[in-house]
Amino acid sequence: MNFFSSDRILHNLARMLLLLLPVLQVPLASAHLQPTTLAEMDVGAGSVAMTLRIPLSELELAFGHNVTHNPQQTLPMWEAPFREYLIQHIRPTTSAGQPWTVQILHMNVESAVQTQSGPFQEVTVQVALTPPSSASVRDFILHYDVIMHQVVTHKVLVSIRSDWAGGSLEPVQVGRIAVDTGAGTIAPLAIHLGSGSSWAGFKAMVSLGMQHIREGSDHLLFILVLLLPATLTWKAGRWANYGGGRYSFVRLLRVVTAFTFGHSITLLAGTLHWLQLPPQPVEVMIAFSILVTAVHAMRPIFPGREQQVAAAFGLIHGLAFAAVLAELHLSAGPLALSVLGFNLGIEMMQLFVISLTIPWFILLSHTAAHQWVRCGGAVFAAIASVGWIVNRISGHSNIIERGMNSVTTLAPLGILILALVAIPAYSYTLLRPSSAGLEERA
Repeated sequence: MNFFSSDRILHNLARMLLLLLPVLQVPLASAHLQPTTLAEMDVGAGSVAMTLRIPLSELELAFGHNVTHNPQQTLPMWEAPFREYLIQHIRPTTSAGQPWTVQILHMNVESAVQTQSGPFQEVTVQVALTPPSSASVRDFILHYDVIMHQVVTHKVLVSIRSDWAGGSLEPVQVGRIAVDTGAGTIAPLAIHLGSGSSWAGFKAMVSLGMQHIREGSDHLLFILVLLLPATLTWKAGRWANYGGGRYSFVRLLRVVTAFTFGHSITLLAGTLHWLQLPPQPVEVMIAFSILVTAVHAMRPIFPGREQQVAAAFGLIHGLAFAAVLAELHLSAGPLALSVLGFNLGIEMMQLFVISLTIPWFILLSHTAAHQWVRCGGAVFAAIASVGWIVNRISGHSNIIERGMNSVTTLAPLGILILALVAIPAYSYTLLRPSSAGLEERA
């Protein structure tokens, strides 16, 4: 009787839950900690470059080899059978069932982090998928069961990282491959990208070039600080008076043209892999170029040679631009259009920003306020450059670098403030001589 009392029942249920809790927690924890394979595709003119990021812990369960023990060192021992394994489990076909060619190019082991699983190790594999000669790269069926043929809880997230002909250069998730646990099957993923064109790719590259400058505060800051004293003459190692309309226009045009010429050369050379430097020293040199021009804006250290300096530092900036295009893995025709479109986008955005700021620089050049704006802007640029240099050498964020990331979004406000300073200062300069003349006549 007591056993079936309400208190006794609750007590027994509580004991059973405590006993079962460790058992129940194991599968739940495993499901929560299970990392996912990521498949990222770059769609080219005649093939698809696919990057697989496969978690080693899940791979070991399905592959049958010990891949989690010192994977960096043991990779050469299991790489050959792993290549054969991948060929067997990655089978793209046309919609009519014709098989594509699959090539495993190279692989390496890396550390990774996913939100649901935390840190883990993965093998990154570069795969080339090539359709039959009569088939399109924009329409195919991906049969894929790596790991999932043994581990039914595993999933693959498939995304198109870039599709030049489709005008898409940002990652877009196109589907998920997983085991249908009810039917015990793995449905293939149909990828239909629609029609593509060279014009769509060209427009996308123009837009990417504009975006790169709009978000690249270091590139814009360099050119703007270099233009700060461009309307002034110099005398005895100091900046002097406004040089006049024709003088200012010629100097501004030469500086902008030289910078364009410099970065265009290395943009082309870097994209074609004729000239390649590690990204870190390139980024450090870009920050250093801002520091040099900031010092020059305060006191002339290379007066009359701004054109040569803009061209020289433009070569460095161009290498950073080239790194963006090199990641797209384009063939010769699309690559040529991409270089042209990307460069055009860069110039359009540069000229847009310059056209919004130069009129105010010219107005300020007639006033005493120009010295304060010029030196204030130079000090701001110098501080920003030091923050970037420290960040890019050390690899650690700092308050200046983080602040500059926030300031970029306030650029329109900065131009408005510049106009609000320039207009009254210029108006005061125009009215002051008239006022003085009236006082003399009185």
